Parts: sequence; structure tokens; C-alpha cells
Amino acid sequence: MKTTTSQFEKLMLTIADGWNEGNARKSADCFSEDAIYVEPPEKQLYHGRTELFEFFGGDKGTDLPMKMIWHHLAFNEEGQIGFGEYTFQMHGRYHGIVVIKVENGLVKYWREYQYPTELAWEEFTRHGTF
Repeated sequence: MKTTTSQFEKLMLTIADGWNEGNARKSADCFSEDAIYVEPPEKQLYHGRTELFEFFGGDKGTDLPMKMIWHHLAFNEEGQIGFGEYTFQMHGRYHGIVVIKVENGLVKYWREYQYPTELAWEEFTRHGTF
């Protein structure tokens, strides 16, 4: 089953909505049972939906609220690979990019690179805003 660009965008928005709502299940259910979530070089490494559910707050939630905003999303339907630029806040503010491999409509691989900063997105990207 091939995922379309609009389905990919909806999947990414559902992940962000789950984090923003404190709903770990909503976000975790967007990942395959055997998904890999990594921030190289293994700064963060999680295997599977069950580990991700706990990482996203599990049943008890997180100690601080999460805030996720997508700035840009793109998807290659043929290769089933997408990326997104984002801002994430919880224990500080991070701007980053994630590369995502989708299989059967779910995230199979999530590889993120992020930079901690207190700058707003517009200041952070002022020389390269699209």
C-alpha cells in the first residue's frame, strides 16, 4: 500500500497533535510495531511502538507539556520517504529536521537531527527562510 503526500501530511499532523494534546497513544499509533526512532549518533534510540508509547509519556503523561510545530513537510511517493522541519518544545526549544520512511501507512524509520536554541524559528532560519 503506497502512502500519498496528503496521507503523509495527515500522519505527521497526527503525531504532532498527539504530542500537543499529551496523548501518547495517538502519536505512538502512527508508528509501526517494529519502528525505529533515532537521533544519531544514538542520542535517542527507541525500538517499536511500545517503547515509543512510553517515550511519548505513556499512560501517565510527561512531566512538562510537549509542543510540536511543523514548518515544512515534503514526501516522495515513489520512495515512501519524507522529511519535515519542525520546532519542538519541552525541556527547552529545539529546531530540527526529521527524515521518515513510511511502510503500509505508518512510520517505519524516524531519524531526527535537532539543535537546541531559544531563538524563534524565524530568527533561527532568517538567512534561509522559504
